[in-house]
Amino acid sequence: MNTITSQIGQLFIIGFQGRNPSKVFLNFLAEENIGGVILFADNCESITDLKETITQIKDATDAKPFIAIDQEGGRVSRIKGVPAEIHSAMDYVEKYSLEKFKDDYEKSLIYLDALGININLAPVCDIFLNEKNECLKDRCYGTTKETVIPFIEESVKLAKKQNILSCLKHFPGLGDASVDPHKATAVGDFDFHIWSLREKEVFLVGAEAGADLIMTTHISLPKMNDTLVTGSEEFIQSYLRSELNYDGAVISDDLTMKGCDPLGDYGQRTVKAFLAGHDILLFGQNLDASMEAYEHFHHAVHTNEIPEKRLQTALERVAGLKLKMIQSVFT
Repeated sequence: MNTITSQIGQLFIIGFQGRNPSKVFLNFLAEENIGGVILFADNCESITDLKETITQIKDATDAKPFIAIDQEGGRVSRIKGVPAEIHSAMDYVEKYSLEKFKDDYEKSLIYLDALGININLAPVCDIFLNEKNECLKDRCYGTTKETVIPFIEESVKLAKKQNILSCLKHFPGLGDASVDPHKATAVGDFDFHIWSLREKEVFLVGAEAGADLIMTTHISLPKMNDTLVTGSEEFIQSYLRSELNYDGAVISDDLTMKGCDPLGDYGQRTVKAFLAGHDILLFGQNLDASMEAYEHFHHAVHTNEIPEKRLQTALERVAGLKLKMIQSVFT
């Protein structure tokens, strides 16, 4: 068990504020063997500083930390300017074409790889079904599954070709909601039958194309389950793993979001998300929250609130992703 507990940090991806990581942040990475870092726009204002930041992260952690980013295109582009920044998803549907998307996205991925970024938290698999959904407006590849699916499939294939890990989001589907989970818990109005005919098909294509991760979202779907998806073992084990036949890594959305508040404080929600089946626990730029959650999680492991088998399974999935990144260097 001691060997396993020394690896707990590998289950966390955390962020920091500003152009450069603080000594406190880097020390936390090193001391707790944190699995990776997520980059935001203020971390990417200077490419020179960004390169130095990635070097510092690698020096502070293991040989191959996760360096993750949301580089979807349009307004969700942490790195500005071409070739990294591409058009929004909806622009490719309404103004351009799938072929232009493939060309632009491939160039963006090549640039990310050259910087040392190894996870792009994309593509967005949501179908834009609610005009009031400001969170997803212009981030979706269409209003029907038929329009969205080709972009999802090509996104995953292109990422694989460029040795960047891809991430399908936001499972089980956020396009029907009107509330932004950054601000409050989103609520969807579809049942299992509708989901099976609609959202499931998009995620299934992405999973079958070889997506490396699937990200859940902080949404409540009362017609499917009474529990917030983030803390629901049924959603992850029955709907995500069984229905999609997916055995890869599952990552939470940012656990500091307001939409996750029903699961308790930062520590409580982290443990609940992990026990529900998430293998990687994502935190944004609130370092204090990340540290609080880590300490609570560490205590839960030592008190056996978190079973060793669940821990071992998640660590194996994380190790598998990192092995895949290492192997890609030699192919």
